[in-house]
Amino acid sequence: MHSPITVTTLNNQIKALLESHFMNVLVEGEVSRVTYHGSGHLYFTLKDKNSSISCVMFKGNNQKLKFRVEEGMQVVIGGGISLYTPRGSYQINCSTLSPSGSGALALAYEQLKSKLEDKGYFDQSRKKPLPKFPKHIAVVTSKTGAALQDMLNVANKRWPLLKITLFDTIVQGESAKTLISKNITLADKLEVDIIIIARGGGSLEDLWAFNEEVVADAIYEASTPVVSAIGHEIDFLISDFVADLRAPTPSAAMELSLPDFSEILIYIDSLMDNYNNSFSKTIDKKTKELQHQKELLKQNSFEAKLNFYKDEIISLKSRYNSFFTFSQNQKKSQLEHLLNAYNLADPAKKDKTGFAQISKDGTLISLESLEVGDVFASESSKVTIKSKVLTKEIK
Repeated sequence: MHSPITVTTLNNQIKALLESHFMNVLVEGEVSRVTYHGSGHLYFTLKDKNSSISCVMFKGNNQKLKFRVEEGMQVVIGGGISLYTPRGSYQINCSTLSPSGSGALALAYEQLKSKLEDKGYFDQSRKKPLPKFPKHIAVVTSKTGAALQDMLNVANKRWPLLKITLFDTIVQGESAKTLISKNITLADKLEVDIIIIARGGGSLEDLWAFNEEVVADAIYEASTPVVSAIGHEIDFLISDFVADLRAPTPSAAMELSLPDFSEILIYIDSLMDNYNNSFSKTIDKKTKELQHQKELLKQNSFEAKLNFYKDEIISLKSRYNSFFTFSQNQKKSQLEHLLNAYNLADPAKKDKTGFAQISKDGTLISLESLEVGDVFASESSKVTIKSKVLTKEIK
């Protein structure tokens, strides 16, 4: 009969057996009861329809995860079986953890994108417009990368008046996210017109630093407009969504940020032409207005008024002379008539032999005006004879 052993001894024997035979297992299941401990360790249960097993991922491995483990997630874990001797319970000590059916980076990307979208990082209302004529641009990229040279070539061609400040930055690897976010903050304090963060193409892993939350925070908090130009046109990074403008390539970032010097020269020429045409039209218009005012002034000048009154005087004088002549002729005619009447009434003529004044009804008339049957008086200074016309012969 065997001697009994202690519980501790049994647990130690089981521990040695389990840990030596299950040093590297790969298990798939559903995550539940997720706990992120303050120590940095991750605790959860992995289960399927019929059973479950406890799992732990210690801080060192947990910090390497690109995504956050969530309740109900289907994952594949890699690690070894370990037994906690004091309680006699065993668990999987996880060294790797990835989502089932999709890559860890793809999941991390979607998780962070959803989180930042909920926080309003992508809202169009907060996007800052780029200045039309920037004087100073900060570029956050590697000084040895081809992206920088592409941007400098575009800048020299499009807008040679530009000042560029380079913030030399590691753009991939574990330390890249910290340096990128730090340099964005430094560039923002420099009070430049635009900040461009850029790097050339690469794999998702190579570009991953621009999918980190710390970089998104730095872009979001910057008061300077930020242009994100990471990878190629088909690459969409978290920084693209947070930035004020997304450029498909680094060289395109410069093209979008700068005016074209040649186009500006053409535009200036068109402005000059428009100015000259407008100026000529204005001069012509003002010349006509001035001529009109001169005519009005001439019409209302002292000389014009003097000539007007002079003409009026001449006209009045002419009318007066005409009236005077007419009146004179009229008076002359009246005088001649009176003289004729006087001559007819002259007594001396009444006494002339063979002559007498003819009157009818007290009015002197000519002999020719008498008609047959008229009664008239023939009178001289001494005699008046009443007569009647018996016949009348015209000689």
